[in-house]
Amino acid sequence: MRRNLLPVMALLLGTLFLFLGNGLHGLLLPVRGAAEGYSNEVLGLLGTTWAAGFVLGCFVAPKLVMRVGHVRAFSTFVSLISVNALLTGIIVDATWWVALRVITGFCTAGTSMIIESWLNERATNESRGMIFSFYISITLIGVVGGQMLVGVFDPATTILFMICGIVYGFAVLPTLMSTAASPQPLRSIKLDLPLLYRNSPVSFVGILLIGIANGAYGTLVAVFGSRAGLDATTIAILLSVTIFLGAVMQFPAGKLSDRIDRRYVLAALSSLAAFAALGLLFFTPSDPLWIFVLVGTYGAAANALYPIAVAHANDFAKADEFVKVSGGLLLLFGIGTIIGPTLGGPVMTAAGPYALFAVTAVSHLLISAYAIYRSRTRAAIPAADRENLPNLPITASPISSTPEGLSLDPRAAPLPDQEEIDENEPMEARA
Repeated sequence: MRRNLLPVMALLLGTLFLFLGNGLHGLLLPVRGAAEGYSNEVLGLLGTTWAAGFVLGCFVAPKLVMRVGHVRAFSTFVSLISVNALLTGIIVDATWWVALRVITGFCTAGTSMIIESWLNERATNESRGMIFSFYISITLIGVVGGQMLVGVFDPATTILFMICGIVYGFAVLPTLMSTAASPQPLRSIKLDLPLLYRNSPVSFVGILLIGIANGAYGTLVAVFGSRAGLDATTIAILLSVTIFLGAVMQFPAGKLSDRIDRRYVLAALSSLAAFAALGLLFFTPSDPLWIFVLVGTYGAAANALYPIAVAHANDFAKADEFVKVSGGLLLLFGIGTIIGPTLGGPVMTAAGPYALFAVTAVSHLLISAYAIYRSRTRAAIPAADRENLPNLPITASPISSTPEGLSLDPRAAPLPDQEEIDENEPMEARA
C-alpha cells in the first residue's frame, strides 16, 4: 500500500488543497451573497455559470493543454482560480461574481483533468483501485474541510477570500513536485445523446434529473440556510453532514443494487429523497435539529443515486465502452446542474426559501416514476451477469470529476502505453 501511494502523494496533496479551495469558495459566495442581499436568481446563477464553465472546460481544456503543455497549463489555471477568489473578495458585485464563476469552473475542469491524468499515468492495474479510492476520499475531505472554514471566520470580512486564494496557491504543488516528465495526453469525451438514450433510457433521464436536483440543492442550500435564519457555522455543518451521509450510503445502496434490479433501488432512494424534501417543504421546521434530520436523510438518499444510475447504464454497455458511456453521462449530469440552479432561484423567490425542495422533490419523484415504468418494459440484466459496483467511495457531487478521472476507476479498461512527452520539447518536434 505504502509503495503504491508514495509516488502520487505530491499529487494527492495538491488535490487536497484544490478541493479545500473549492469547498470554501463554493460555500462562501452564496453565504456572503445572501448577506449582501443578492436575489435568489443571482445566487442561483453562481452555480449555473460555474457548472457551465466546468462543462466547457471538459471539452476545451484538453486542446489548451496540448498547445502549451501540462505544467504551463496547470500553473495558468491555478493562478486564474486564485486571482478570481481574491477578486470576489475585493469586488463585491453580483455581476462580477457571476462572470468570474464561469472562469473558475473552466479552470477547475482543467486542473482536475491534469491531476487525474497524472494519477492515471502513475497507477498500475494492481494499484488503480487503491489510488482511485484515496483520490475520491481526499476530494471529499477537501470539500468538507473547506466548507467548515466558513464557520471559523466572519464571511462579511475579506479574510476568508484571502485564505481561499492562499489555499488555491498551494494546489500548484503537484506539477512542481512530480518526477513524471508529463502525463498522458488529455482526452475529450464526445457526448452522443442518442447512443446514451438507446443504451439505457433510465440512466439518461435519471442522470439529467439528478443533475437538476443536485445542482439546485448544491448551489442554493446555503441560500436556503441563510433565508431560514441559520448562521454560517450551522450551514457549513449542515452541508458537511449531507456529504458525509451521502458517502456512507454509497456502500449499502451499491451492494443492494448488485443483488436486485438497480431501477428498484433508484426508485426507492428517489422516493426517500422526495419524502424528505416534501417534509421540509410542507412542514417548514423551525427547529434546526429537524432541519438536520430531514436534510441529512435527503442527502444520504440523493447522493447515492448517481453511481447506481451509471452502473445501470454500464450493465447494458459493452466492456470497452465504460469511459465513453460514463463520460457522456457525466457531461449530461453537468447539463442538469446548469438547469437546476436556474430553476431553483426563481422558485425560491416566488414561494420562499423552503420552495427549493419543491424543485428537488419533483425531480426525484420523476426519477422514481420513470424507473418503475421502465422496469415494466425492459427486463433487468441478471445479477450474475452484472459487474458489481466497486467497494469505493463516490463523490457526492460528480460534476467535480472529469472524463479523465473515469480512467482511474477499476471498471475502466487499461489504457495503452504511451510515450512520455518532454514539456520542454518544441511542439514541432513532437509531430
